[in-house]
Formats: sequence, structure tokens, C-alpha cells
Amino acid sequence: MIRNAVVSDVPVIQAMIRELAEYEKVPHEARATEEQLREALFGERPAAFAHLAVTAEGEAVGFSLWFLSFSTWRGVHGIYLEDLYVRPGVRGGGHGKALLRELARICVERGYERLEWSVLKWNEPTIAFYEALGARPQDEWSVYRLTDGALAELGGE
Repeated sequence: MIRNAVVSDVPVIQAMIRELAEYEKVPHEARATEEQLREALFGERPAAFAHLAVTAEGEAVGFSLWFLSFSTWRGVHGIYLEDLYVRPGVRGGGHGKALLRELARICVERGYERLEWSVLKWNEPTIAFYEALGARPQDEWSVYRLTDGALAELGGE
């Protein structure tokens, strides 16, 4: 079952973000605090949204965290999936597909024309999962990022 995240879910979302960072071999990158997540997801002007995959017993076993994007070419919003994570012990049980299905449903319902995300090139099981759903890599694009010192320098500190 998929449900919208609520404020009381923030600690479990934060824990799963840390699990995801460990899986992706960058645990030091997962620095978001509960307060930051609470504000981003449930503050006066939410910047992101989250869904949880839960078992019949109500245990959260996965999450998606996403925000709106905008296509200047198509003139409409889309969804950018920042994170999709399913705990290892329940992978293969349909939770990841259900989370993506919910985001696709939102896109169709709202007239959004894109659902996009990034995946690490070494993550072959996840790539195979996405491709089995019909997703295709956008190989003609490279992702660029400014962080830390380079961001501060460009932004004038």
C-alpha cells in the first residue's frame, strides 16, 4: 500500500535516507536533519513531497521523495524523483513499482508530462528494474552539480 507521508513519518524517512546513502556508498552525504525534512515536506511552503510504501501491518518499508519540475519545451510541470528507496528485506515485493505507479498516476491526473530521476551507473539491479517498467536513460545529457566551496565561490559567499 502507498500513502502520503505525514509529519510523524519524518524520523522513518530520515532513517531510510541514511540507509539509501549507505547503499549508494556516500553515508557522509546524508546530512538532512529531521527539522529540515519536516520544514521541506510540511512547512508553510513545502518544497518536496513524500509517499511511503507500507505493509499490511503498517510498517514503512520504502519511500519516494519528489518535487515539481518544469519543462520550458512542453510548457508544463513534471515530477523529479529525488529518491526512491525500498528496504533490502522486502525488495522484489512490488513496493518500488507501487511508488512509481503512484507518481505516474499523479502525473497523468495533473497533466504533467514527465517523470524523471537519476540513477547511479553502477546500480545495475535498479537500472534493470527501471527499464523493465519502460523507463529509458537519457544518455545525451550529463548531470552537473555545484556544491560546497564551488557553490559558495560562484554565489559570492
